[in-house]
Amino acid sequence: MSIDQRRSILSLAIIAILAAACTGGGTSTPTGSPTADPTKDKLAQILNRGTVVLSIDTEYPPQSFLVEGGVRASQTKCATNHLTGPEVAGFDVDTGKAVAAALGVEPCFVPVAWVEITSGNWGDRWDATWGSGAIDADRMTRLYMTQPYYATPQRFFVRADSEFQAPADLAGKRIGVCASCTHELYLKGELQIPGVELTVAVANPRIATYQTEPPGLQELADGLIDAFLAAEPVGDQAIADGLDLRALDEAAFFEIVSGFVDRKSGLDVAAFLERADEIVLGLHADGTLMALSMKYFGVDYTTEAGAFDLGSIGQQVP
Repeated sequence: MSIDQRRSILSLAIIAILAAACTGGGTSTPTGSPTADPTKDKLAQILNRGTVVLSIDTEYPPQSFLVEGGVRASQTKCATNHLTGPEVAGFDVDTGKAVAAALGVEPCFVPVAWVEITSGNWGDRWDATWGSGAIDADRMTRLYMTQPYYATPQRFFVRADSEFQAPADLAGKRIGVCASCTHELYLKGELQIPGVELTVAVANPRIATYQTEPPGLQELADGLIDAFLAAEPVGDQAIADGLDLRALDEAAFFEIVSGFVDRKSGLDVAAFLERADEIVLGLHADGTLMALSMKYFGVDYTTEAGAFDLGSIGQQVP
């Protein structure tokens, strides 16, 4: 069976799983009536409201992007400044839709800058983020981590005709990263991933930061920087989109990617975190996340995340 045939089968398999969430509308029936006070408890608020509000980067394919010709869901419960299910898609987006379907609520998406997400203190403007954010010790001071949903190698990308063959060759070179991402901390030697020992393979990098990866990868292709450090699927997407780049064979490090919930929420988030973890584990167990990974990346990035012991990071939830 060819790769294209396998992808087609897997894509068809997830249609039924995500149909309710993708068609939008406020017609889902919550999986249970909120037993706590919706003015004090995040899960109860979500179930009472009938929506879960998720942040999104609309220019981050294949993780998240606007659907060409996508039409706003009719009879939606989403606010006017939110995007509805039919308007957006991608691996992260469809993960959020699957979580919403399991909760029995409608997914709503609000565009938010990455640095605003990782800074915490969201003011309850959105409920959670499944936005390809990795677990790291610094973020854990501001955000709660959910059960990881995928894991990816992080690679240095260079121009296809570059002489660079290994990370050590980039010593002293100008390397691009997204601002407030784990990649910036890694190059600074400040990244701490609980339970993981990291070694920076590049001496004295000159770091160039970008709000998001695509502009930086474009500047790499244009010869304005020497390399760019990004998640493997992000760089691969840039290559698929036509940029004349290649990845160095040696991975810099591996990220365990989770959802985020704000530690500064004005509501009790413990029950919501517990339910989100249960749902994500269920999406691993029933093959939904693997199917989504195959659909959007052509590779299974999810199995390792499904086996990850979230208790190993020492997260304390009041």
